[in-house]
Amino acid sequence: MSEIIDICAPIDQQEGTFVILKSWLKSVGVEVKFDEPVAELETDKVALEVVSPADGVITEIIKGEDTEVIPGELLARMTVGAKVNVPTPSKPQESVVAEKPKGDIYKAPAAKPTQAPATQQKNKELRLSPSVRRLCKQHDIDATSINGTGHNGRVTREDTLKYIKRGGGVPSADTMSTKGEILKLTPMRKSIARHMVKSVTDAPHVTAVFEAGFSAIMEHRKSNKANFAEKGVNLTYTSYIVAATAAALTEVPEVNSSFKGDYVEVYEDLNIGVGTALEGKGLIVPVIKRAQDLDLVGIATALQDLTERAHQGKLTQNDIKGGTFSISNHGVSGSLLASPIIINQPQAAILGVGKLEKRVVVVEENGQDIFKIKPMAYVTLTIDHRVLDGFQTNKFLSKFVKTLESWK
Repeated sequence: MSEIIDICAPIDQQEGTFVILKSWLKSVGVEVKFDEPVAELETDKVALEVVSPADGVITEIIKGEDTEVIPGELLARMTVGAKVNVPTPSKPQESVVAEKPKGDIYKAPAAKPTQAPATQQKNKELRLSPSVRRLCKQHDIDATSINGTGHNGRVTREDTLKYIKRGGGVPSADTMSTKGEILKLTPMRKSIARHMVKSVTDAPHVTAVFEAGFSAIMEHRKSNKANFAEKGVNLTYTSYIVAATAAALTEVPEVNSSFKGDYVEVYEDLNIGVGTALEGKGLIVPVIKRAQDLDLVGIATALQDLTERAHQGKLTQNDIKGGTFSISNHGVSGSLLASPIIINQPQAAILGVGKLEKRVVVVEENGQDIFKIKPMAYVTLTIDHRVLDGFQTNKFLSKFVKTLESWK
């Protein structure tokens, strides 16, 4: 006996994560097996697959592509225990292919009588979204002249922008002064934008700046880089930064905390996130879990694994969840100082490390002040002033700098 069951979005999503239904991998009328991927979701951080909960046939698709999805939301329905016969039209040349939806509720297609050209054009105009209508009005475009690639030939915003880019339409007077390319925001960039605005709105940001010498860790790295490489591990400066951060958080545990409204939660585990830039996509923060239990080899190994998988797009939800403190090593792209670095809410602080460069510094030797050239970098701690003040901030940075400069 057949049974209709629901296919829903996963409920195990990180709080505040923006999720869209990127694409349907299966269409209506297609048989699927248990645990077979049927749709792909894209969060601001990682890609997720929705799998079939049983053997059966997709009978109805509820949620269209490129639409936002909330945890547990109904995406589609399937029939278990029976096959679904998808209607086929009488004439082969007029066959209707089960297309993937583009924002509309979509069910098994049925053959429709051919419409007159005038009726088709009218229906095409009626199906335009507000953003497409606006673009057509601004550029004096007849929408029926655009080749629609959406569901049932619907003209999408992307179709309209491509048409304009090819020279179609004439900009209206109120848009003549604005020239340039319109870049569609990725889900990751949208989430970053919302997250940054929320962070600076909720938390009063204050930044302290110290200067750190890197001579000691440069010597250590020079002596040990080959040994690490034999183990298949790349010993980077960021590994030392994470290790020094763990030492500073152990010394000042209040920094490893979150503001919870009526109280502050100080975490026992040091789950340190390291900002990783993804070219053309934005920033992702994979998390090194329980850094307090890792030596330099363990930190370097975990960092290498997370960074490689981040660039390959293979991070999982677990890789980016549970962070208690974050590091922005913005100096790798040439920045000397960034202030304030926006806090990764609900965390209480974020460390920034600027570009490493040789500078002339004054040091005292044998009671005399002398000039020396040393590798130095500016380091900052941006805090949520609801949680921390200058005392904890400066104590943290002092311990961080001392750990780097006295590395053995």
